[in-house]
Amino acid sequence: MKYNVVEKLNKKYLEFDGASNEQIKSEQDSLDIISSCWEADVYNVLLHEEILSDDFFNLRTKLAGMILQKFINYRIKMVIVLNNEDRVNDRFREMMLESNKGKALGVFMDKSEAENWLLDIK
Repeated sequence: MKYNVVEKLNKKYLEFDGASNEQIKSEQDSLDIISSCWEADVYNVLLHEEILSDDFFNLRTKLAGMILQKFINYRIKMVIVLNNEDRVNDRFREMMLESNKGKALGVFMDKSEAENWLLDIK
């Protein structure tokens, strides 16, 4: 998957924006992103909504949980930028609000908020 290395205030993250029309549809896709992190020696990831398949937002598929667990296991911090709140159901919204309180996954509607959370910028 194609990504950009973004640097802000001497901190870096990988940004996957979906411009290549690729989507994360499986655990293997998340491992590909983790491999990219290792190659770039960057352990923060920003994902735009477009790169996530519909199954990711449907918690019954367990895809979001499996992917999040991979990122946690490999100590990679992940944030998602949502452009379309309609794509998120009530259960995912509850998970989103709870996850923003932690350190492993953040979900935001605004990219600058997402960056600040990801890079621990106050």
